[in-house]
Amino acid sequence: MDLAGIAEAVGACVDLVGVAVIVVGALVVTAVLAGRLRRDGGRRQGAYRLYRQNLGRAILLGLEFLVAGDIIRTVAASPTFTSVGVLALIVAVRTFLSFSLEVELEGSWPWQRRRAARPPDTPEV
Repeated sequence: MDLAGIAEAVGACVDLVGVAVIVVGALVVTAVLAGRLRRDGGRRQGAYRLYRQNLGRAILLGLEFLVAGDIIRTVAASPTFTSVGVLALIVAVRTFLSFSLEVELEGSWPWQRRRAARPPDTPEV
């Protein structure tokens, strides 16, 4: 097997791990929600928000693996201008999805979190 074949196989394995992370994460988070609702007698106080946050984290992690798989296959297997352009588009779309999910999970823009975490009397950098 040549380097391109190995890179293709490794990229496919990393993609498979990404899909598995999303699927297993969704199943685990759903099972935890069901257990919490059963334990709390069906009260939903905060359960839905926590479910969405944990599901979003599983999706974010899976997207990271999928991007890594695309990079491995494109750069190592067939680095043509067309394939790199397609990779750039895929990474841009997945980065936008990741950023959108992160904003939804945290409830604020990333630069707002930094300001909020900084003590009030320290100067901005």
